[in-house]
Amino acid sequence: MIRIFKTSKNVILNIDEYFDTVELGILNFKEGINNYLEGNLSEFENNLDKVNKQEESADAIIRKIENDFYVHSLMPNYSSDILSLLEKTDDIIDKIKDNLSQFDVEDPYFPEDIKNDFSRLVSLSVKSAENVIPAARVFFTAPNLVKDKLQKVIFYERETEKLATKIKRTLFKDMPFLKLSEKIHLRYFTLHVEQVAEASKVVAKLLSSLVIKIKM
Repeated sequence: MIRIFKTSKNVILNIDEYFDTVELGILNFKEGINNYLEGNLSEFENNLDKVNKQEESADAIIRKIENDFYVHSLMPNYSSDILSLLEKTDDIIDKIKDNLSQFDVEDPYFPEDIKNDFSRLVSLSVKSAENVIPAARVFFTAPNLVKDKLQKVIFYERETEKLATKIKRTLFKDMPFLKLSEKIHLRYFTLHVEQVAEASKVVAKLLSSLVIKIKM
């Protein structure tokens, strides 16, 4: 696999550019939600604009990579698996874009009592995504190092799930001053932030399978 990539410099550059773009999207997602929670709406709109452009750019880069694989018949035994890996990674930035768009459109109200926990939820979910990108990168150069990096992805995904459950319990049991519609609305946003970590876990599982496959 490594030998083939050494002869396909264009693919290497495109894959690196793709992962760079997804990482920037993850950073803007975290900043965007924190700006929203702090009431910095002009900065939030700036983050949303950047994520929209980064998601479009990621899609365009994937199409270039797919084209290179098919036109040059690269890695015929693994091409579908690798393209699937990139598509699943793309789900992360898709969910990030959808999340910020929903904040922009629906303008959810967050009581002060829940803001810190929600900010921590975003941080944990983002850490899961932040750790899966280096794991995906290293797969193309040193697949034996992938496993160690994936442990952090799974750890942060589980921590995200635990905190999301705590937030939902707090909303429905400890905040009688909120309307039921407001509780349901915030639960909806909690679920969507969780999905970023869940999408990262899907990529982690796919990477694990790929590492096993190339060793067979």
